[in-house]
Amino acid sequence: MGMDDCDSFFPGPLVAIICDILGEKTTSILGAFLVTGGYLISSWATSIPFLCVTMGLLPGLGSAFLYQVAAVVTTKYFKKRLALSTAIARSGMGLTFLLAPFTKFLIDLYDWTGALILFGAIALNLVPSSMLLRPIHIKSENNSGIKDKGSSLSAHGPEARATETHCHETEESTIKDSTTQKAGLPSKNLIVSQNQSEEFYNGPNRNRLLLKSDEESDKVISWSCKQLFDISLFRNPFFYIFTWSFLLSQLAYFIPTFHLVARAKTLGIDIMDASYLVSVAGILETVSQIISGWVADQNWIKKYHYHKSYLILCGITNLLAPLATTFPLLMTYTICFAIFAGGYLALILPVLVDLCRNSTVNRFLGLASFFAGMAVLSGPPIAGWLYDYTQTYNGSFYFSGICYLLSSVSFFFVPLAERWKNSLT
Repeated sequence: MGMDDCDSFFPGPLVAIICDILGEKTTSILGAFLVTGGYLISSWATSIPFLCVTMGLLPGLGSAFLYQVAAVVTTKYFKKRLALSTAIARSGMGLTFLLAPFTKFLIDLYDWTGALILFGAIALNLVPSSMLLRPIHIKSENNSGIKDKGSSLSAHGPEARATETHCHETEESTIKDSTTQKAGLPSKNLIVSQNQSEEFYNGPNRNRLLLKSDEESDKVISWSCKQLFDISLFRNPFFYIFTWSFLLSQLAYFIPTFHLVARAKTLGIDIMDASYLVSVAGILETVSQIISGWVADQNWIKKYHYHKSYLILCGITNLLAPLATTFPLLMTYTICFAIFAGGYLALILPVLVDLCRNSTVNRFLGLASFFAGMAVLSGPPIAGWLYDYTQTYNGSFYFSGICYLLSSVSFFFVPLAERWKNSLT
């Protein structure tokens, strides 16, 4: 599970480039096939290293495609109610505690190979849902001017749509390459009269057209390489502010999630009672995300202030967690942490959109996710080492609390970064 979570963050920059080239819909479908293929191939596994690739790498990479595409598309679909829509979209993640009993049921009924095949079949439903991710077409002044004159092309998003209109009794079609338009390259307009189209494609102009296509393909490839190694975000102070917070909050989040039940066992709490803690945490986190998103959309204060407050409260809650030595106190801790964690999780994407300014959400989120993947990979092992060293889970919760408090520090520099940015303009 740790490898799968890590793989969902590490490929962020790669996913951003693939989204720019193929579009959100195609990238999401590709991710769905990776997840499905990983589960189906895992049913033939004969060794642990085999499962590390098929059960960890492939579904993790597919999840990265799906998660980042869903996040970017949400920012395009919603503006006024972005926080609430994001909260609703990710609220199902709080109910993942239901997967454990469901997986056990499938294994008991169909054995582990049958359970993996069924999971692959369930994941295949992501393909038709990905096909619903239609591009957003936004009218611009240039497009409206062209439309009045004759043929126009709307090439916003991952798919270009050519529209044919009659102008002076001559039908013309405009062909534009949306990929080169996204890349910031000058798009080539090819206007062909209906009476001359056959002559154009069969005559000497065909070689010229193919030459242009090859040149544009080379430009797209070189642009993709430049995007992969683009370091312009490292000159953006808001990128450091968000990445610092995102990295440390992800480092802190998985520690109490993984060690809550284990700590309950060390306190002599029955395993069934300990499982109730996870169920309560999942349900409350879901409800908290929706409420937090709605409150943030009211714009009473800036969204990063809410986010910062939730992080501080999560830190204080985890620092006080070692005082919970009975089941009622542990349940109180679980309730408080789930509410505060749900609050800040719902605001990660809206805060990113507010901070990224002129940068594209895809690149901003992709690069920040890459660094967050390091935290997801290292958090649980660090907590496990602390337990081995101290023989108590108190150190793990202290470590989580400190990380939460440190993750909120960067947001205190937002006003300073805004003044610096304004001074440049």
